Amino acid sequence: MSKMKYITLIIVTTFVMGVAFPVGKVGLDYSTPFFLMGLRFVLAGGILALIVRKKPQPTSLKMWGKAGLIGLLQSAGVMGCAYYSMHWISSGESSIITCTNPLLVIVLGTFLTGAKYRGRQWLGVALGFIGVVVTFGLQLNFQAGMLIGFLGAIFFAASTLLIKQWGAGFDMTVLAAYQMLAGGIALLLLGALTEHPHFTFTPMSVVVLLWLIIMGSIVQFCLWFYLLRSGDPAKTSAFLFLVPVFGLLSSWLLLGEKVAWYVGLGGAFICVGIFLVNWEGKARSGGRLVRAQ
Repeated sequence: MSKMKYITLIIVTTFVMGVAFPVGKVGLDYSTPFFLMGLRFVLAGGILALIVRKKPQPTSLKMWGKAGLIGLLQSAGVMGCAYYSMHWISSGESSIITCTNPLLVIVLGTFLTGAKYRGRQWLGVALGFIGVVVTFGLQLNFQAGMLIGFLGAIFFAASTLLIKQWGAGFDMTVLAAYQMLAGGIALLLLGALTEHPHFTFTPMSVVVLLWLIIMGSIVQFCLWFYLLRSGDPAKTSAFLFLVPVFGLLSSWLLLGEKVAWYVGLGGAFICVGIFLVNWEGKARSGGRLVRAQ
């Protein structure tokens, strides 16, 4: 994949991810969180499964299990936590916490898969995390919403590593379809047990649901899974620090949530962090230049 194509797809994907937070919060005016997310993913997964029905399907119970586990982590875990956290925190804050995932990918990747990352990559992730803290106005209150959002970030990191490890055995659009179905079913069951599920039909609620299904699910997951399989998961995940920037800006535009001066400063830290994680530096070895991994 060319760098231009990679960057373009990253920008589109993270933009769609970021906008999904305020759009989803609008949807919470018409539905309960688990039911809304379950409805979103069951419909999106079902539509995508029909579209890709002629592509190679999982051929064993083990493959179906892998797709189901990714769905429980990615669709149910990440999105369930993100939207449930909005009971206590803003949509912008939820997007910031959820997208601390890149730091966790490198930590989990180091300890669980033995992946090796250079010091500048660790520095880049640290700067990105500092940018998240600065974007929060240096005020991280460890309340229920923040802890639930952070749990979603852990699920996000785990699913990212599993997609990279198992993705080669799947057509990625097929995997995206079935993981959404699995996650959506889990969320509907969770909603039935923990809340009073409902969805109020209005022109606005239908537009929100359609946007979440088409752009926020089918387009987003197909692009994201493709990017994860095509590159290093830590480098790709580093760009998730862009999601809070898009989330905050779209929350300001759509919901009127205030964006303070320190958001720009935090965004600068985030951009530097992304550069350090993805920069392919050069190192001298035996009198010749070699590319640093």
